[in-house]
Amino acid sequence: MPKILVLLVHPTLEKSKANQLLLDSLPVSENITLHDLYEEYPNFSINVKAEQNLIAKHQTIIFQHPLYWYSCPPLMKLWMDLVLEDGWAYGTNGVHLSGKRWMQVITTGGSKDAYSKSGFHGYETGEFLLPFRRTAELCGMEYLPPFLVQGTFQLSELDLQKESNRYSKLINQLLGAQNE
Repeated sequence: MPKILVLLVHPTLEKSKANQLLLDSLPVSENITLHDLYEEYPNFSINVKAEQNLIAKHQTIIFQHPLYWYSCPPLMKLWMDLVLEDGWAYGTNGVHLSGKRWMQVITTGGSKDAYSKSGFHGYETGEFLLPFRRTAELCGMEYLPPFLVQGTFQLSELDLQKESNRYSKLINQLLGAQNE
């Protein structure tokens, strides 16, 4: 049965109430693997073959991370540079990710309005994610729309719980969709 791999990439998870609540809302399932990259590789020394073997066992890869300087945390970028190598993820014989799904679960301190054409950042969040989309496409993966939790610094406890419930529902839908 296809499985979901959640690659958690948050360098200061202990300070992120939003990401903690999202993690807590993951359904308990043998079909979900949670893999904390900062816990696994605190010195940024990534075991490429182990990561590739882990990916091979999953159909949907979810990257859960905060938006850092309009991108991802540094360990995620290094992971992508090393693990998604030519001849494995893309290029000649690079078919190991073909048909898998890529999704990002992203938290931002700024609100949805701040990430709009007329907002503080001048662009929508999706525009900052183009490099990730193209990476997924280059690897033959289906790029799923991101799951965004925005304005995390202003969200109430009730709002955070609603986002957690929304995430849990999404994960259950992804599990159900994989079983069809």
